[in-house]
Amino acid sequence: MNTHLRRAAVTVAAVSMAAGLAACGSAKESGNGSGEKKDKKGPLTIGLLLPENQTARYERFDHPLIEKKIKELAGPDTKVLYENAKQDASVQQQQVDTMITKKVDALIVDAVDAKSIAVSVKKANEKGIPVVAYDRLAEGPIKAYTSVDNERVGKIQGESLLKELGDDADKGEIVMMNGSVTDPNAKMYKDGAHSVLDGKVKVGKEYDTKEWKPENANENMKGAISSLGKDKIVGVYSANDGMAGGIITALKSAGFDKLPPVTGQDAELSAIQRILSDEQFMSVYKPYKPEADAAAEMAVALAQGKKLDSIAKSTVDSGTEKKIPSIIVTPFALTKGDIGKYVGKEGFFNLNEICTAKYKAQCDSAGVK
Repeated sequence: MNTHLRRAAVTVAAVSMAAGLAACGSAKESGNGSGEKKDKKGPLTIGLLLPENQTARYERFDHPLIEKKIKELAGPDTKVLYENAKQDASVQQQQVDTMITKKVDALIVDAVDAKSIAVSVKKANEKGIPVVAYDRLAEGPIKAYTSVDNERVGKIQGESLLKELGDDADKGEIVMMNGSVTDPNAKMYKDGAHSVLDGKVKVGKEYDTKEWKPENANENMKGAISSLGKDKIVGVYSANDGMAGGIITALKSAGFDKLPPVTGQDAELSAIQRILSDEQFMSVYKPYKPEADAAAEMAVALAQGKKLDSIAKSTVDSGTEKKIPSIIVTPFALTKGDIGKYVGKEGFFNLNEICTAKYKAQCDSAGVK
C-alpha cells in the first residue's frame, strides 16, 4: 500500500475509534437509558410539571414549596423550570418533551393522566432524566413517588360523614361524587370511602366525575336530586373541595331547607370559608410541605446521581413498575373545630385570607384567630 494511503487509513481508524469511545462516554453519562446519572457537581436544572390550576393548591402551595426546597438543597443557582398542563394530558406530554429538549437533570411530574404519561416518562428515562411522580402514581419507569395516604383520605371522609349523619344514616340515601377515572388517586379515595360506608348507609347515586370539574359535579348532583328526590338525600360524599362547591350550588338551587353534610378534600380557601358558614361539613387537610419537601429531596438526589435508600423508606407498585421508592404523608380531617389550629402554618392559609369581612363573624364564633 502507498505510504500516504496507509497513514491516512491509520488516521481514519484512530478518529473512528476516538469517536466511538466518545459516544460510549456520552451514553454512560446520559445513563444508557436507565434514568440513572453519575454524580453531578454544580448547579442543577430541575423540571416541575403540575396538572391543573382549578384546584388552588398547585399554584398557591405545591409550586412555591417545591421550588423553595429544591433551592435550599441544591443551591440558589439551581434552575426550576415550571409548567402547568391545565388539565390537558396532551399538553403535559408536550411539556415533558420540552423538558427533555432543555436537558433537565431531573423531572417532577404530577400527571394529568397517569396511564398516558407513561410514554413520556419512558422518553425521559431513555435520555437519562429520572422522573419523580408527585401526588399521583404515574406509570412508566418512574424512579420515585410521593403522595399522601390516599386510601386513608377516603376513610377519613367516610368516617366523618357517618359520624355527622348519626341516626339519619338510616333515614335516606347518600350521593357519592368520586373523582376522575384518569387519576389513580381517585380510585384509592373511592375504595377507602367504600370500606367505611358500605353496609352503614345506602348509596342512592354514584358518579365518577370527569376531570374533577366542579361544573360536572354540579350537573351530576342535579341529576341525582332529580332521580332520588331531595327529601331522600341525607348526605353527599364529595372526593374534593372543588366538586363540593359545584354540589352545594346544585343543592341550594334545589331549595333544600337545610343542606345535607358534604365532604371534601384539599382544604381550599373557599372550602374553609364554606365550612365556617355551615355549607360544607368537612375537608381533608393534606400537609403540602412534607409532600413538597419529599419530592424536592428525591429529585435533587436523583439529579446528583445519589441513591434514595436514606430518603425513601418504603416502596409502592404501579401498573408498570415494582418497588418504587416512596414517601407517604399522613392526612387529617378538617372540620370547623380544626381550622384554628392550622391557621398560618406553612401550607395553610393565614388569618387575613380566611377571615375576611364577610366571614369575620363566623371566624369569631369558631374561635379562629
